Amino acid sequence: MALKSFGRGSSEFEVPGVASGSSSSSGGDGGGLSAFIDQGSEFEGKLSFRDTVRIDGRFRGEIASENTLIVGESGEIHANIRSSTVVVSGLVEGDIHAARKVILHKTARVHGNLETPSLAVEDGAQVNGQIKMTGADGKGALKAITGGASKPHGEAPKPDGGARG
Repeated sequence: MALKSFGRGSSEFEVPGVASGSSSSSGGDGGGLSAFIDQGSEFEGKLSFRDTVRIDGRFRGEIASENTLIVGESGEIHANIRSSTVVVSGLVEGDIHAARKVILHKTARVHGNLETPSLAVEDGAQVNGQIKMTGADGKGALKAITGGASKPHGEAPKPDGGARG
């Protein structure tokens, strides 16, 4: 199976472990597609996997992954998700906890909370929930654009060095 049409065609967002072009899922890189739930399929239960999984059908339950979960445009997920990377083009109803990144394409609809250190959102994606951006250290600290000390959430760095007046 060719992965050229695996995601959403050419995109500015790269999906780790998934090669574009003429690579196949049976390639030797170890990060290829390990499962595919096609449109029209429905599953319920607990799904756990180590490699990349793409869901274009319906899934209800829990999902845990050590790698990448891809929700295709026709995918409909009713589950809490824990994964390294989550790429959404369809519907997710549930919380998403991504250790590495979340990518929301323009057709994504997420009804739940997101927690991730990196978030990429295309114009048109919908998120109804809270977004928590955790730092690489997992503490969620926000750094000032100037590279200064951490600021509490909601407090912007002052252009005059922080003096109030």
